[in-house]
Amino acid sequence: MEATNDIDSGYSQVLGAPGSSPTYWLTRFVLLRLLGVLYAIAFLVAINQLVPLIGSHGLLPVGNYLRQISAALGSEGAGFLRLPSVFWLGHSDTALLTVAWLGFALSCVVVAGYANALLLAVLWVLYMSIVHVGQEWYGYGWEIQLTETGFLAIFLCPLLDWRPFPKYTPPMPIIVLFRWLTFRIMLGAGLIKVRGDEVWRNSTALYYHFETQPIPGPLSRWFHFLPRTVLQVGVWFNWLAELAAPFFVFGPRFARHLAGVIIVLFQVNIILSGNLSFLNWLTIVPALACFDDNFWARLLPRQLVRKAQAAADRAETSKPMQTTAWVVTAIIGLLSVQPTLNMVSPGQIMNTSFDPLDLVNTYGAFGSVGKERWNVVFEGTLDEDSTDQANWQPYIYKGLPVSLNQRPPQVAPYQLRLDWQMWFAAMATPAEYPWTINLVSKLLHNDPAAVSLFARNPFPNQPPRYVRAVRYRYTFAQPGNPQGLYWQRQRVDLWLPPLSVNDPRLIEFLKSTGWAP
Repeated sequence: MEATNDIDSGYSQVLGAPGSSPTYWLTRFVLLRLLGVLYAIAFLVAINQLVPLIGSHGLLPVGNYLRQISAALGSEGAGFLRLPSVFWLGHSDTALLTVAWLGFALSCVVVAGYANALLLAVLWVLYMSIVHVGQEWYGYGWEIQLTETGFLAIFLCPLLDWRPFPKYTPPMPIIVLFRWLTFRIMLGAGLIKVRGDEVWRNSTALYYHFETQPIPGPLSRWFHFLPRTVLQVGVWFNWLAELAAPFFVFGPRFARHLAGVIIVLFQVNIILSGNLSFLNWLTIVPALACFDDNFWARLLPRQLVRKAQAAADRAETSKPMQTTAWVVTAIIGLLSVQPTLNMVSPGQIMNTSFDPLDLVNTYGAFGSVGKERWNVVFEGTLDEDSTDQANWQPYIYKGLPVSLNQRPPQVAPYQLRLDWQMWFAAMATPAEYPWTINLVSKLLHNDPAAVSLFARNPFPNQPPRYVRAVRYRYTFAQPGNPQGLYWQRQRVDLWLPPLSVNDPRLIEFLKSTGWAP
C-alpha cells in the first residue's frame, strides 16, 4: 500500500500538480489518438465516395478539373504550386483509392498509439492532396481545419520515435499554437453569427436550426420542440462558448481548464443535436490543449498515467525539436496576420484558406440560419408517361429526409458528401449545381457508382425510363402524431424536369461539359 501511495504521489508531482509547471504528456497522447480517429474516418469517407464523386467517370471528374486549373494558370507546374497534390502525378481511380487506403491504414496506426512526425507528415500530405482536388465536395471548412490541425500535430512528436510516450517532451510552442487554433475557430464562428443574421442577435436562431440544418440527427426533433426559453438559453450558451471562452484559453490553469470544458461541452451538445460531419469532433482536438496532465490524471486510467510518469522521469530535451517548434511558431504567426484581420473585419468571410498549404485559415459556421427546410428528391419511373400521373419512385438518400416516417439516422462523424451538397442545391437552381444533371444521366444508366451514393436503388433490375427532381418543403411532425410520421412535407416546384436517356437537351449538355459517356 505504501509503495502504491508513493507512486501516486510521484506522478501527481511530476504531471502538472497544482503549483507546479504544467506538463503535457497525457495531453499529447489524447490529442493524437482523437486526431487519428478523425483521420481514419475522413479517409474511410474517401474510400467509399471518391470514385463516384471525382473518379474518371464521377460526377465531377478530377481529370477535367486538373486540366482546367492548368489551362487557367498556364501550366501543370503552376497548378501544383497553387493546389499542391500528389494527384498531379496521376489521378486514376486506382490512384485515388490507393491514397485513401494508405491514409486509412496509417491513421489506424495513430489510433493504436503510435505516431511520429514523419507518419503525421505523410497523413497531412495525403489528405491535403484529396482536399485540393475534391472540388465542391471538399469545400467545407472542416477540410482545411483538418489539414491545419494535422500540420500542427506533426511538430508535437519526435521525427522517428513513434512510441506513445517518447523520450522528448511535447514542445510548449506547439501546445500554444493549438490554443491559437481553438481561439480562431471559436471566435470566428461567434463573430460571423453576430454579424450574419438577426435570429442570432435576438436569440431565436435555435427555433429553426435543428429543423433546417443540413442533415438532422436522431435527436434533432426532440431539440426542435424544446421550450422556447430553453432554446434561447442555448443561444446564450453559444455566445459563452464562442465569444467569451476563447479569450481564456491562454489564461492561467483554472481559467484555461474552464474555457476548455465549456468549449468541449458546447461541441458535444452540437454532436448530439445533429449530423455535422466530423466538424465538432475536430474542433475538440485543439481544445484539448487547454488541459494539462494535472487535468487528465484525474480522468484517465492509472496505468496510463504511470506510463506518462515514467516518460516524464526519463525525459530529454531535443534542441532540434524545440528549434523547429519555434520556427513553426514564427511561420504561423506571420501567416496569421491576414486571417486575424479578416476575423475583425466587418466584411468577415468564413472557411477560407490564405496560403496554398492551408496552414492558417479562417473559420465560421451558420452565419445565417434558414427558416424553412427545402429538399430536392430525385424520382424515377418505368412508365412511358412522364407526367405527375406516372408511378414515380424516389431515390432515398442515406441522410437527408425523403420518407415521412423515417427517423433521421446517426451519420456523423462520417460524412455523406452528396447529401450535404444537395442540401445546398435545394436552396439554389440546377444551373448553379450542373453536376446534378450528370447525376440524372447516371441514374438513367443505373450507374453502380452513382447509385451507391443513395441508400437503395428503386430500379434494381432495369434503369428508369425517366428521372426528375422535385423540390419539397419539409417540417418536423409533432411527436406522438397518430400516423407515426417524423416529417411533413409540401411540394414546392419541379426542380428538374423529367429527362430520358435520349433527351436532346441532356445529350447536348453532357457533350458541352465533357461528361458525355
